[in-house]
Amino acid sequence: MLTPPGMGGQYRITGDKYPRMRPPRRRARLVAAVVASVAVVALIGWGTLQLIDVFTGGAKKTTTAGSKTGCHTRADTAAQVKSLPKPGQITVNVYNATARTGLAKATADELKKRGFRIGNVGNAPGQYDKKVKTAGILVGPAAAQNTSLPVLATQLAGAEQRTDTRKGADLDLILGDGFKSLAAPTAADQALTKLTAPAPAPTATTKKGC
Repeated sequence: MLTPPGMGGQYRITGDKYPRMRPPRRRARLVAAVVASVAVVALIGWGTLQLIDVFTGGAKKTTTAGSKTGCHTRADTAAQVKSLPKPGQITVNVYNATARTGLAKATADELKKRGFRIGNVGNAPGQYDKKVKTAGILVGPAAAQNTSLPVLATQLAGAEQRTDTRKGADLDLILGDGFKSLAAPTAADQALTKLTAPAPAPTATTKKGC
């Protein structure tokens, strides 16, 4: 019997037939099967993710609040109480532009009872005397337009409000021919309460596109 060179003595030749020398294929087949299995699993996983994106809206991601990053629910402003001066902080000059005597003093006394500070009391200056046909005119500095003038206006319904270039903060109440009396205390108090009541808080809004 002969052993071909390089066979390490594992094969012996008997007769006139030689053994077939083919490399083992079992390991290669195993590796190929594993690779194929991994590829199939990856393909199934990718397909599952695509289906999830289709049914959930693709790339849209929501936060726990249900809105995009940068989107938030907000309120424009909180309810704010209007800051207006109280009657005790307002000085009123009362002038009579009518032919009725004692009208300025009686009105000034009533305003004082309601908490206003009283300044000058007398006849109206020439530019107004006998020229005011309405119930009255309220005059004050420009700074009083949205502060003390509206407060004084609660005491005389329908009074015209004007501003001038005066330096002081005092207001003028000029009584005209249409004046009968100041507003009833209850009505004046209600008007003042309404004037200083806080504005209702706005409802929450969400940014467009959220």
